[in-house]
Amino acid sequence: MEKREQIYEGKAKKVYATDDPDYCIVSYKDDATAFNGLKKGTILGKGAINNRVTNHLMHLIEQSGIPTHYVQELNDRETVVKRVQIIPLEVIVRNLAAGSMAKRLGLEEGLELKKPVLEFSYKKDELGDPMVNDDHILALAYATEEDLEVIKAYAQRINGILSDYLAEAGIRLVDFKLEFGKTSDGTIVLADEISPDTCRFWDIITNEKLDKDRFRRDLGQVEDAYQEILRRLLGA
Repeated sequence: MEKREQIYEGKAKKVYATDDPDYCIVSYKDDATAFNGLKKGTILGKGAINNRVTNHLMHLIEQSGIPTHYVQELNDRETVVKRVQIIPLEVIVRNLAAGSMAKRLGLEEGLELKKPVLEFSYKKDELGDPMVNDDHILALAYATEEDLEVIKAYAQRINGILSDYLAEAGIRLVDFKLEFGKTSDGTIVLADEISPDTCRFWDIITNEKLDKDRFRRDLGQVEDAYQEILRRLLGA
Protein backbone atom coordinates (compact mmCIF):
# COMPACT_ATOMS: atom_id res chain seq x y z
CA MET A 1 0.00 0.00 0.00
CA GLU A 2 1.41 3.36 -1.05
CA LYS A 3 1.34 6.33 1.34
CA ARG A 4 0.28 9.52 -0.42
CA GLU A 5 -0.61 13.11 0.50
CA GLN A 6 -1.59 14.28 3.98
CA ILE A 7 -5.35 14.82 4.12
CA TYR A 8 -5.81 15.85 7.76
CA GLU A 9 -3.87 16.92 10.82
CA GLY A 10 -5.41 16.98 14.28
CA LYS A 11 -4.07 17.60 17.76
CA ALA A 12 -2.58 14.13 18.13
CA LYS A 13 -2.51 12.54 14.67
CA LYS A 14 -1.88 13.07 10.98
CA VAL A 15 -3.86 11.18 8.35
CA TYR A 16 -2.55 10.30 4.90
CA ALA A 17 -4.30 9.07 1.78
CA THR A 18 -3.18 5.82 0.15
CA ASP A 19 -3.45 4.38 -3.33
CA ASP A 20 -6.64 2.62 -2.18
CA PRO A 21 -9.57 5.04 -1.63
CA ASP A 22 -11.04 2.81 1.10
CA TYR A 23 -7.96 3.01 3.34
CA CYS A 24 -5.72 5.65 4.87
CA ILE A 25 -2.70 5.76 7.15
CA VAL A 26 -2.80 7.33 10.61
CA SER A 27 0.45 8.68 12.08
CA TYR A 28 0.51 9.42 15.82
CA LYS A 29 2.32 12.52 17.14
CA ASP A 30 4.00 13.33 20.45
CA ASP A 31 2.15 16.66 20.63
CA ALA A 32 -0.07 17.09 23.68
CA THR A 33 -2.92 19.53 24.20
CA ALA A 34 -5.49 20.12 26.92
CA PHE A 35 -8.42 22.42 27.62
CA ASN A 36 -9.39 22.62 23.93
CA GLY A 37 -5.87 23.54 22.86
CA LEU A 38 -5.21 26.23 25.48
CA LYS A 39 -2.41 24.15 26.98
CA LYS A 40 0.18 22.68 24.64
CA GLY A 41 3.28 20.58 25.10
CA THR A 42 5.10 17.41 24.11
CA ILE A 43 5.03 13.98 25.72
CA LEU A 44 8.08 12.10 24.46
CA GLY A 45 7.17 8.72 22.99
CA LYS A 46 3.42 9.33 23.31
CA GLY A 47 2.70 8.79 19.63
CA ALA A 48 4.31 5.37 19.53
CA ILE A 49 2.63 4.30 22.78
CA ASN A 50 -0.82 5.50 21.72
CA ASN A 51 -0.47 3.75 18.37
CA ARG A 52 0.38 0.41 19.95
CA VAL A 53 -2.14 0.64 22.81
CA THR A 54 -4.93 1.72 20.45
CA ASN A 55 -4.26 -1.11 18.02
CA HIS A 56 -4.09 -3.65 20.83
CA LEU A 57 -7.44 -2.55 22.27
CA MET A 58 -9.09 -2.17 18.84
CA HIS A 59 -8.11 -5.76 18.07
CA LEU A 60 -9.64 -6.89 21.36
CA ILE A 61 -12.89 -5.04 20.58
CA GLU A 62 -13.00 -6.41 17.02
CA GLN A 63 -12.58 -9.95 18.35
CA SER A 64 -15.59 -9.30 20.60
CA GLY A 65 -17.78 -8.64 17.57
CA ILE A 66 -17.75 -4.84 17.30
CA PRO A 67 -16.40 -3.52 13.97
CA THR A 68 -13.50 -1.05 14.10
CA HIS A 69 -11.48 0.90 11.56
CA TYR A 70 -8.26 -0.96 12.45
CA VAL A 71 -6.54 -2.83 9.60
CA GLN A 72 -2.78 -3.19 10.15
CA GLU A 73 0.00 -1.69 12.25
CA LEU A 74 2.81 -0.57 9.94
CA ASN A 75 5.41 0.58 12.45
CA ASP A 76 5.70 2.20 15.88
CA ARG A 77 3.74 5.29 14.85
CA GLU A 78 1.73 4.40 11.74
CA THR A 79 -1.33 2.23 11.19
CA VAL A 80 -3.53 1.45 8.20
CA VAL A 81 -7.20 2.08 8.92
CA LYS A 82 -10.43 1.97 6.97
CA ARG A 83 -11.36 5.35 5.58
CA VAL A 84 -14.51 6.57 7.30
CA GLN A 85 -16.81 9.55 7.45
CA ILE A 86 -16.64 10.53 11.11
CA ILE A 87 -19.98 11.01 12.86
CA PRO A 88 -19.56 14.45 14.51
CA LEU A 89 -20.08 13.22 18.06
CA GLU A 90 -17.76 12.47 20.93
CA VAL A 91 -19.24 9.63 22.97
CA ILE A 92 -18.15 9.79 26.62
CA VAL A 93 -18.67 6.80 28.90
CA ARG A 94 -18.26 7.40 32.64
CA ASN A 95 -17.94 4.76 35.36
CA LEU A 96 -16.72 7.09 38.12
CA ALA A 97 -17.18 10.82 38.61
CA ALA A 98 -14.08 12.66 37.40
CA GLY A 99 -12.97 15.57 35.25
CA SER A 100 -15.66 17.84 33.86
CA MET A 101 -18.53 15.75 35.25
CA ALA A 102 -17.24 16.00 38.82
CA LYS A 103 -16.70 19.75 38.42
CA ARG A 104 -20.03 20.37 36.69
CA LEU A 105 -22.11 18.50 39.26
CA GLY A 106 -20.05 19.25 42.37
CA LEU A 107 -19.12 15.61 42.91
CA GLU A 108 -16.12 14.15 44.68
CA GLU A 109 -13.66 12.82 42.13
CA GLY A 110 -13.66 9.04 42.19
CA LEU A 111 -17.29 8.68 43.28
CA GLU A 112 -18.52 5.35 41.89
CA LEU A 113 -21.66 5.82 39.82
CA LYS A 114 -24.69 3.55 40.27
CA LYS A 115 -24.54 2.80 36.54
CA PRO A 116 -22.35 3.91 33.64
CA VAL A 117 -23.27 7.35 32.30
CA LEU A 118 -23.28 8.01 28.56
CA GLU A 119 -22.76 11.60 27.36
CA PHE A 120 -22.45 13.17 23.92
CA SER A 121 -20.51 16.20 22.73
CA TYR A 122 -20.75 17.85 19.34
CA LYS A 123 -17.30 17.67 17.72
CA LYS A 124 -16.50 21.32 17.08
CA ASP A 125 -13.21 22.63 18.46
CA GLU A 126 -14.09 26.29 18.02
CA LEU A 127 -17.21 25.78 20.18
CA GLY A 128 -15.38 23.76 22.83
CA ASP A 129 -17.15 20.49 21.90
CA PRO A 130 -20.45 21.40 23.62
CA MET A 131 -22.56 18.72 25.28
CA VAL A 132 -25.67 17.67 23.37
CA ASN A 133 -28.50 15.26 24.08
CA ASP A 134 -30.46 12.85 21.89
CA ASP A 135 -32.93 15.55 20.84
CA HIS A 136 -30.14 17.88 19.70
CA ILE A 137 -28.49 15.06 17.77
CA LEU A 138 -31.68 14.10 15.93
CA ALA A 139 -32.98 17.65 15.40
CA LEU A 140 -29.66 18.82 13.95
CA ALA A 141 -29.12 15.59 11.97
CA TYR A 142 -25.75 14.80 13.51
CA ALA A 143 -26.88 11.16 13.41
CA THR A 144 -30.06 9.24 12.63
CA GLU A 145 -32.12 7.56 15.33
CA GLU A 146 -30.99 4.17 14.05
CA ASP A 147 -27.33 5.23 14.08
CA LEU A 148 -27.68 6.61 17.59
CA GLU A 149 -29.06 3.32 18.90
CA VAL A 150 -26.15 1.42 17.34
CA ILE A 151 -23.62 3.87 18.81
CA LYS A 152 -25.15 3.62 22.29
CA ALA A 153 -25.20 -0.17 22.19
CA TYR A 154 -21.59 -0.34 20.97
CA ALA A 155 -20.42 2.16 23.59
CA GLN A 156 -21.98 0.18 26.44
CA ARG A 157 -20.53 -3.09 25.14
CA ILE A 158 -17.08 -1.54 24.68
CA ASN A 159 -17.23 -0.28 28.26
CA GLY A 160 -17.85 -3.80 29.52
CA ILE A 161 -15.13 -5.33 27.35
CA LEU A 162 -12.49 -2.77 28.29
CA SER A 163 -13.39 -2.53 31.98
CA ASP A 164 -13.03 -6.29 32.47
CA TYR A 165 -9.85 -6.54 30.41
CA LEU A 166 -8.14 -3.56 32.04
CA ALA A 167 -9.05 -4.73 35.54
CA GLU A 168 -6.99 -7.86 34.90
CA ALA A 169 -4.01 -5.55 34.31
CA GLY A 170 -4.68 -3.64 37.53
CA ILE A 171 -6.21 -0.65 35.72
CA ARG A 172 -9.52 1.01 36.58
CA LEU A 173 -11.34 2.49 33.58
CA VAL A 174 -12.72 5.71 35.07
CA ASP A 175 -14.09 7.22 31.86
CA PHE A 176 -13.23 7.42 28.17
CA LYS A 177 -14.10 9.04 24.86
CA LEU A 178 -15.09 7.20 21.69
CA GLU A 179 -15.66 8.29 18.11
CA PHE A 180 -17.48 6.39 15.41
CA GLY A 181 -17.52 6.66 11.64
CA LYS A 182 -19.16 5.13 8.58
CA THR A 183 -17.28 3.18 5.94
CA SER A 184 -18.05 3.54 2.24
CA ASP A 185 -20.79 0.90 2.52
CA GLY A 186 -22.47 2.68 5.46
CA THR A 187 -21.23 0.37 8.23
CA ILE A 188 -20.75 2.09 11.59
CA VAL A 189 -17.32 1.29 13.02
CA LEU A 190 -15.31 2.39 16.04
CA ALA A 191 -12.70 4.92 14.88
CA ASP A 192 -10.13 7.36 16.30
CA GLU A 193 -8.10 5.95 19.24
CA ILE A 194 -8.30 4.36 22.69
CA SER A 195 -5.28 5.44 24.68
CA PRO A 196 -4.08 7.37 27.75
CA ASP A 197 -4.98 10.49 25.72
CA THR A 198 -8.67 9.57 25.49
CA CYS A 199 -9.22 7.50 28.65
CA ARG A 200 -8.84 8.03 32.37
CA PHE A 201 -6.79 5.09 33.61
CA TRP A 202 -6.24 4.77 37.38
CA ASP A 203 -4.27 2.13 39.21
CA ILE A 204 -6.92 -0.19 40.62
CA ILE A 205 -5.37 -0.21 44.12
CA THR A 206 -3.77 3.21 44.62
CA ASN A 207 -5.91 5.30 42.21
CA GLU A 208 -2.68 6.72 40.78
CA LYS A 209 -3.46 8.49 37.51
CA LEU A 210 -1.90 6.80 34.47
CA ASP A 211 -3.19 9.05 31.69
CA LYS A 212 -3.17 12.56 30.22
CA ASP A 213 -4.47 14.06 33.46
CA ARG A 214 -0.83 14.03 34.57
CA PHE A 215 -0.18 16.53 31.76
CA ARG A 216 -3.41 18.50 32.25
CA ARG A 217 -2.82 18.95 35.98
CA ASP A 218 0.98 19.26 35.99
CA LEU A 219 1.37 16.13 38.11
CA GLY A 220 4.72 15.18 36.59
CA GLN A 221 5.97 11.75 35.46
CA VAL A 222 3.74 11.94 32.38
CA GLU A 223 5.97 9.80 30.16
CA ASP A 224 6.31 7.23 32.96
CA ALA A 225 2.52 6.89 33.20
CA TYR A 226 2.15 6.26 29.46
CA GLN A 227 4.99 3.74 29.57
CA GLU A 228 3.33 1.98 32.50
CA ILE A 229 0.10 1.51 30.52
CA LEU A 230 2.10 0.07 27.62
CA ARG A 231 3.97 -2.26 29.98
CA ARG A 232 0.82 -3.55 31.66
CA LEU A 233 -1.06 -4.17 28.42
CA LEU A 234 1.67 -5.34 26.06
CA GLY A 235 4.54 -6.22 28.37
CA ALA A 236 6.75 -3.67 26.61
